[in-house]
Amino acid sequence: MTGPRRTVERRIKRVIDVTVALVVLVLTAPVLAVAALLVLAQFGAPVFFRQERTGRHERRIRVLKLRTMSDERDAHGRLLPDGVRCRGVGRTLRRLSIDELPQLVNVLRGDLSLVGPRPLLLRYDPWYTERERLRFAVQPGITGLAQVNGRNGLGWTDRLELDVRYVLGWSLWLDLRILARTVGKVLRASGVAVDPSSEMLDLDEERRLTYVR
Repeated sequence: MTGPRRTVERRIKRVIDVTVALVVLVLTAPVLAVAALLVLAQFGAPVFFRQERTGRHERRIRVLKLRTMSDERDAHGRLLPDGVRCRGVGRTLRRLSIDELPQLVNVLRGDLSLVGPRPLLLRYDPWYTERERLRFAVQPGITGLAQVNGRNGLGWTDRLELDVRYVLGWSLWLDLRILARTVGKVLRASGVAVDPSSEMLDLDEERRLTYVR
């Protein structure tokens, strides 16, 4: 559906994004403050982690999170595996999804929406199919259809197909359903992978093995 009605719905979506982000940031400010102090005590500065991701229309955005890993390296100066560097406070913050809360600032800035395809690493950009690139037609989100339908338990092809289905079938009602299911999953700490790299290959690695012989 296109036209004036869809334009109005998009504006309503933005109003919902800003309103919910502001309310949640205010309500969780004490939690964020305590979490930041714990991160500082365990990992030191900086408390926040900023990483470039690919956003709408394939432009770069900088996603903000609480830091959950140390910078520990091996004897050759290489970073240790995520599962080793993410421990203690970091593992707890990831399990409870508290590390994601600073992304609400990205929502207020307009880089993210509450709901949409998750923004992924820049190095994945060459590896999407033409159909999968439809995910860049909308604002990326903190949560999305893939996140409430298996999250890290899904393979990359299935996850990206769910992103495309979200784009093609978007409605305010779909967003509200995804938000409701996300709240339930967060409260149950369901489907959270503390170390995703231990459960599945990165997209570029998986597709390099599949397509490059």
